[in-house]
Amino acid sequence: MDIFHKCETYTTAREVMKTGWYPYFIPFQENDENITNDGQKNLIMFGSNNYLGLTTHPEVKEAAIEAIRHFGTSCTGSRFLNGTLKLHEELEHELAKWLDRDAALVFSTGMQTNLGVISSICERNDVIVIDKHAHASLIDGSLLSRGSIKRFRHNDLADLERVLSGISPVSGKLIVIDGVYSMEGDIAPLPEIMKIANKWKARVLVDDAHSTGVLGNGKGTEAHFHNCKADIITSTFSKSFSSLGGFIAGSEDVVHYIKHNARSMIFSASLAPPNVASALQALKIMQREPERIHRVNQIAERVRKALKEMGFNTGYSETPIIPIYTLDNETTLKAWRFLYDEGIFVNAVLSPAVPEGLQLLRTSYMATHTDSQIDFALDLFNKLGKKFNLIKDRHPESVRVRP
Repeated sequence: MDIFHKCETYTTAREVMKTGWYPYFIPFQENDENITNDGQKNLIMFGSNNYLGLTTHPEVKEAAIEAIRHFGTSCTGSRFLNGTLKLHEELEHELAKWLDRDAALVFSTGMQTNLGVISSICERNDVIVIDKHAHASLIDGSLLSRGSIKRFRHNDLADLERVLSGISPVSGKLIVIDGVYSMEGDIAPLPEIMKIANKWKARVLVDDAHSTGVLGNGKGTEAHFHNCKADIITSTFSKSFSSLGGFIAGSEDVVHYIKHNARSMIFSASLAPPNVASALQALKIMQREPERIHRVNQIAERVRKALKEMGFNTGYSETPIIPIYTLDNETTLKAWRFLYDEGIFVNAVLSPAVPEGLQLLRTSYMATHTDSQIDFALDLFNKLGKKFNLIKDRHPESVRVRP
C-alpha cells in the first residue's frame, strides 16, 4: 500500500467546499481591531482569541517595529545556543513577577510549551491524569512523554478521584487541565482539583491559554479563585497577549529542569524579537488598563444572558467563549454560512473536534466590541435560532450535562 493512498482518497473537505459551506482557511485581507475583510466585504469578528483587542494597539505595534529595528527579525537559533536575548529574560522576569512565581520560561509557541513541559517532566512509571476535554497540545505532550496516560470525565471531580485512587502510590502523578476550556468556555474547578491532588500526592498543571488576560484581573484561573496555586502554569501569547509564543511559570527548580530538558525548546529557534516585544508591551497594557478585562467580561455576560433568554443552549460557559450548540455537522455548517453572509464571522466546530451530537458555533468576544456591534450580533443570532430551529425544543437535556 502506498503511504500516500490516504491522502489521495481523502475527499471530506473537498465535498464540503463544493457545498459553499466550507468555513476554514479563509484568507482575510485586512484586520482592524474587531473588523476583518475577506476581499469582498467587511465582517465583524466574533471568532478571535484577541480578547483584549490588543493586536492593533499602537503601542504593541510600535514595540514590535522597534524590536525589529534593534534586534532584526529573528535570532536564527535556539534559546539553548545563540537565541537568547535580554528581551527574552526581561519578559520572563515580568511574567514570573506578575504571576507570583519564582521563574518563567518563554517558548516559541503555545503548542511547543505544552509539548516540551509535559514530555520532559513525565518519565517511565509516571502517570498523566488528563481531562477528556483538554487541549490538543496537552494531549500531544502527554503522548510524547514516556509516562502512561489516564483520562477523567470533563470537570468531574468524582471521576478524577476514582482515577487517582487506582494509581500506584510509588508513581509520580501529574494532573493536566485547562483553566478555561477553549470550545465550551467553562472553567476548571481548580480549588477542588488541588484538594484532590494534595490528597493523592499529585502535581497539577494548568494551561491558562484562555484564562490569562480574562480571569482574575488578567492573572488567570488561580487569581479567579483567590489564593489557589497550581504547581505549573502554562499559557500562550497568541490570545490576550496579541503575539505568538508561550510560557511556563513555576518553581525555580522545575523551570530550570525544563529549560535544560524540553526538546521543543532546545531544538527550536527562539521566539522572534518582535513577538517578544509585543507580548511584553501587551502585558504592560494589561496591567495598566484593567478596564479592558472588565469590559470583555461585561460583554460576555450580556451576550450569554441574552442568548439564554432567547432559548439557546450555551452550556456551562462563564467566559468570553460562548458556544451555541447546533448538534450536527450539517446544521453547524449551514448556520455558520448564514452568519457569514450576514456579516459576522464565528467558528464552526464539527465532530470529531467535539463529540458527535455536541457540534457548535464557537463565538468569542473582545474588549473592543462596541455596543452597536453586540446589538447587531444578538439580533442576527435571534434570526439564526428561528431559521435553524435552534431555540425551540432543539436541545436534549443530555447536552446540559457535562459529557
